[in-house]
Amino acid sequence: MTKNEILAKVDHTLLAQGATFAEIKTICDDAIKYGCASVCIAPGFIKEAKEYVKDQVKLCTVIGFPNGYNTTAVKVFETKDAIANGADEIDMVINIGDVKAGKFDQVEEEIRAIKAACGERILKVIIETCLLTEEEKIKMCEVVTNAGADYIKTSTGFSTAGATFADIELFAKHIGEGVKMKAAGGISSFDDAERFCGLGAERLGTSRLVKIMNQENVSEGTY
Repeated sequence: MTKNEILAKVDHTLLAQGATFAEIKTICDDAIKYGCASVCIAPGFIKEAKEYVKDQVKLCTVIGFPNGYNTTAVKVFETKDAIANGADEIDMVINIGDVKAGKFDQVEEEIRAIKAACGERILKVIIETCLLTEEEKIKMCEVVTNAGADYIKTSTGFSTAGATFADIELFAKHIGEGVKMKAAGGISSFDDAERFCGLGAERLGTSRLVKIMNQENVSEGTY
């Protein structure tokens, strides 16, 4: 794959607690420049970012982030509010405690409710693989499929580890037809990104690849 082909799968991400709108504008500019799939930013920046980018790049935001333990009602409200402010895609965090307690029906109901709030917009479900057993990951592939979500996503990037090749391989074996995969967290090179794509990931959550491109352009004097 070419770098441009990889960048077209990237949700260029800035979710740091101390991020400013000046920094958000910069990542929006970079995402537009490199043809990224979307910019993934916190809900509080969506309205202002939409006014800034218009329709030049899709805006993705996060719901129940990063811990996932908000109530379903709160997550649904967050989703509707984000969409009203201009969000094009939603990345939600499941209630991991419910997974640990074996309350899979409850987790599925929550995903269904948020998907209903999304309507035609893409919903990606973050299951935080580093906190789950293999059995729980496999079960979540079934839950995400049954709930009608568009993507299963590995990680928030805020827990103990990010995406692994093994998790994407596992997802690929157990997700249902029509469900895509997003690898996120810790993707720091184009080689790793290409491998994730080769394993079937349709989206990559990262900021590092665009930074690499900017560094290369600076060193070549083309930025």
